[in-house]
Amino acid sequence: MTRDAKIGIPPELKVMILSAFVIAIGFGIVAPILPQYASDFGVSAMAVSAVVSAFGLFRLLFAPASGKLTQWLGETPVYVIGLLIVAVSMIATAYAPTYELLLLFRALGGIGSTFFTVSAMTFLARKSPPTIRGRVSGAYASAFLIGNVAGPLVGSGLLVFGQRVPFLVYGAALVVAAGIVFVMLRQSRLEDRGRKEEREKATLAEAWQHRGYRAALTAGFANGWATFGLRNSIVPLFAASAFVGSGWFLDSSQLAGVALATFAAGNVAAVLIFSRRSDRFGRRRPIILGLMISAVATGLLGLAPSPLVLLLLSVIAGAGTGLMNPAQQAAIADIVGSGRNGGSVVSTFQMTQDLGSIVGPLLAGFLVDQLGYAWAFGVTGVILMFGALAWTQAPETLESQEEPVAPAQT
Repeated sequence: MTRDAKIGIPPELKVMILSAFVIAIGFGIVAPILPQYASDFGVSAMAVSAVVSAFGLFRLLFAPASGKLTQWLGETPVYVIGLLIVAVSMIATAYAPTYELLLLFRALGGIGSTFFTVSAMTFLARKSPPTIRGRVSGAYASAFLIGNVAGPLVGSGLLVFGQRVPFLVYGAALVVAAGIVFVMLRQSRLEDRGRKEEREKATLAEAWQHRGYRAALTAGFANGWATFGLRNSIVPLFAASAFVGSGWFLDSSQLAGVALATFAAGNVAAVLIFSRRSDRFGRRRPIILGLMISAVATGLLGLAPSPLVLLLLSVIAGAGTGLMNPAQQAAIADIVGSGRNGGSVVSTFQMTQDLGSIVGPLLAGFLVDQLGYAWAFGVTGVILMFGALAWTQAPETLESQEEPVAPAQT
């Protein structure tokens, strides 16, 4: 291990990590409240789901634009703009007079979300020292995970002040986060602006030549399907319906929440323990192992004979995801290369993951209706295995981190 591997996380990256925590805790505050808030407009369950889906759909549609803006304006300006867009959407959501405007405001939030997500990942890829990319990705992921766990607890406490208050608090927190980033990264922003024309761009065409990038897209789609899609839509339904009358000390609705919490706990634990090890032993192995663990545990969820087994499998699936995610983000940063702006490379990865999170719940829901929960979880496990298989055919990115793929010949 080199001396550089012992260096600390640079202060400007710590600012981004702190901002990620603020964003995540705010998202956790409003996520459980939003469906009930939407249903108060007297609309159908499908219309309530559309409010949730609109956010993800517009993240997907505007991901390419976020990548181009990041290359034109730089990461931190796009990041601040994205935060402010989401802040405005949250405040507007709190006072939405009709369902149609609520849907519009959530779509607007999806646009802002993809702006700050892509710009943040691009900033981390460009600024992270190569020997600690896994640690940086792990710290960033941990901030989001811990914020998402704490958010619902804070949101439940805020509800005593009325349904609007959580949205207003989240909006205000995003304004504060935008201000912190704008002020504390001012020097970095000015330096980047002065070297803007000199900074090399990592293009999508050259990234596509790298088998590691193609594997990351495959695995990203699978992870979006399983973690951001099926996990948040089908798992709560299964937990709430499969063990009714089991006599367990938790009722079915409580079990649904605990199943998601145990997944998050396994995720956080794996990220905290293993994320920095990819800086020493490479990205490929933890990605493959994490995907395989998640695939097996997720595939068996629909066959869980008891609530205890369901929770155990949720912890294991969360640990597999936590093992894979930071290493995969570090691999993308390796492919982009130090000091290069990879807005289009990152946005395409984000778009692929978002596509999985939209397609996954729809197909899994269809399988539940036609064949049952076991098929939905089993097919998801197979999808995750395809992600692992793609990485078995890809090279280790850490070994070539300072030698990005040469541009395609024209």
